[in-house]
Amino acid sequence: MEGSRTPLLLSDLPESTSSNNTGSANFHAHGIRGWSGIQGLKKRGHGSRSWIQIDPLGNTSVVELDKATIMRHCSLPARDLRLLDPLFIYPSTILGREKAIVVSLEQIRCIITADEVILMNSLDGCVVQYKSELCKRLQSNKDQSDDLPFEFRALELALELTCTSLDAQVKELAMEIYPVLDELALSINTLNLERVRRLKGHLLAVTQRVQKVRDEIEHLMDDDGDMAEMYLTEKKQRSEGYPLSDLGFQTDTSSEERVGSKSAPVSPVGSISGAHKLQRAFSSIVSSSRPSLLSSSNSGENIDQLEMLLEAYFVVIDHTLSKVLSLKEYIDDTEDLINFKLGNVQNHLIQFELLLTAATFVATIFAAVTAVFGMNLPDSIFDNPSTFSWVLVICGVACGFLYFSFLLYFRYKRIFPL
Repeated sequence: MEGSRTPLLLSDLPESTSSNNTGSANFHAHGIRGWSGIQGLKKRGHGSRSWIQIDPLGNTSVVELDKATIMRHCSLPARDLRLLDPLFIYPSTILGREKAIVVSLEQIRCIITADEVILMNSLDGCVVQYKSELCKRLQSNKDQSDDLPFEFRALELALELTCTSLDAQVKELAMEIYPVLDELALSINTLNLERVRRLKGHLLAVTQRVQKVRDEIEHLMDDDGDMAEMYLTEKKQRSEGYPLSDLGFQTDTSSEERVGSKSAPVSPVGSISGAHKLQRAFSSIVSSSRPSLLSSSNSGENIDQLEMLLEAYFVVIDHTLSKVLSLKEYIDDTEDLINFKLGNVQNHLIQFELLLTAATFVATIFAAVTAVFGMNLPDSIFDNPSTFSWVLVICGVACGFLYFSFLLYFRYKRIFPL
């Protein structure tokens, strides 16, 4: 029965059934296309970006890489790649990892390995200058022996361009700040105060950036372990050289065992187990001792070499920071001068107000006397007209004497000089 069954064709079905199946087939096809479109959107949103790849010979190529590929290629965690994301603003950072150096200095964001530099593709002037200058230096030093390895030359250029850019920004800011502060010291008005406020905010942002680069270089200089992680070429040579030497050692020992087995018969069980145990123990000792010996012989020189490199740019960025701090001190001194001037003006106003208050008090006394004589009171003093004139003269002299007494009292108390 089963062998005689024929496959059911779509034409053998009724029209309604075939139409339903056709609709389901169309829905399935559209669903597959929609799912593939969603997957394509996910892949595009996953983070495929344009990078510039520079090899040790100075050759460049533009490649499209996603985060997963870079993480596998450079053995980097995801948090390190976030430092290179242009959508986020992170402070300047230099991280030494097992197979790469993550550099995020201002606009220069790249991954340096022993064989290449993966630079974030951007139209920023610093990125273009870094790419062209690095290729130029690598191509010019192609036939010349350089003491610095590839990763140190790439790191040196990043530090050089960053320090130069920050120093140029500080110089430009100084050329703009000094005239504004001098003008503000001469004329205190709202326009000059607003300009100084804007420049002071810009100076604060530059100070934080310079301070962060300086702290990062100082942190690397203080930590020998972080500097040791940056010797990528040396670590690559060790990783490529040791397995081959260990393999040669094992083949030599195995050939010696074969020669020994032909010349002198021994017990099969004892010879196999003992030889393998001795070989494993000796190979583990050699593999553990060779890296330590080589690292102990070269780490001191390499650390000193990198430390001198970092120290040179630490001096440069520290000098830039001193310029920024001198600008800040100049602004603070100008603010103190303005406060002194405003305080002096306020003191003059208080003195003038005090003089007016004393004069008002004396005038009030004189007005009180005239008010008393202005009343309609019967008195013999009004019979002689000249008597009222003498009263006015005596009151005026008394008020003047009282006012000068106030002035002498103020001078005696040193409220203001007269």
